[in-house]
Amino acid sequence: MFTDFEERDYTVNGVRIHCRVGGSGPGLLLLHGHPQTHVIWHKVVGALASHFTVVAPDLRGYGDSEKPLASEGHLAHSKREMALDQVELMRELGFSYFSVLAHDRGARVAHRMALDHPGLVKRMILLDIAPTLAMYEQTNLAFASAYWHWFFLIRPAPLPEKLIEADPELFLRSCMGSRSAGMTPFTDGAFAEYLRCLRLPGTATGICEDYRASASIDLEYDRLDREAGNKIKVPLLVMWGDQGIIGRCFDPLKEWRSVATDVKGHALPSGHYIAEEIPELLLEESLPFLLEV
Repeated sequence: MFTDFEERDYTVNGVRIHCRVGGSGPGLLLLHGHPQTHVIWHKVVGALASHFTVVAPDLRGYGDSEKPLASEGHLAHSKREMALDQVELMRELGFSYFSVLAHDRGARVAHRMALDHPGLVKRMILLDIAPTLAMYEQTNLAFASAYWHWFFLIRPAPLPEKLIEADPELFLRSCMGSRSAGMTPFTDGAFAEYLRCLRLPGTATGICEDYRASASIDLEYDRLDREAGNKIKVPLLVMWGDQGIIGRCFDPLKEWRSVATDVKGHALPSGHYIAEEIPELLLEESLPFLLEV
């Protein structure tokens, strides 16, 4: 699925991060979401690699990257630490300035990266999320019903971990297949990779700790930024699926303009998994923005 890409492992920020690297040119970091891996980008990496050196890692706790143990206050899985992993990875690869294309959980990591490391990010695209703080503060029945996993995964250990580990395929299909497009967007090869990685020891803990951090320490950091007036200053393109829940329950552009200074965006004819549902359109929308000087 990643023709001409190299598989590599780097130890950065105290954890081992697995990634694929391919192409040539300016750096472009691709960040995936839950419950998936870097494989979500397999339909678009070829075209992106014609213009960029593409780096597609697995986030800590996911895929073939290292899976730290749960920590006090969920600090080890805070978006601040997860963002620092990726910043150090890009530095290891020789990029002190790069662009980011990120989906779902990866987009939350990218949000924190843009705040904590503004001088490193050239341009950023975030797919199918609103800011975490806005989503938690505006939770309603429609959102909670569609994003049930947000509230399941933050329950204290070991309940959600044990339930995921008892039937990883059921959990994967329940999360991915319950969206608007069902299982149609996912190739057999991609799904097999997601399932293989979900079955790895420590993945359930990594996933749960990621979400527990988002409902605790990450919100603390976001509130401190709001109080200090600290905003994302890099050019930001946000896109969401018009068949998903983000545009239905939130006003994405309004929410992103409240936390960033240079924002544009719109809905796409898709559900949540944009890179796998409409890869050609994603490229058509993304490349002009990423290539803009």
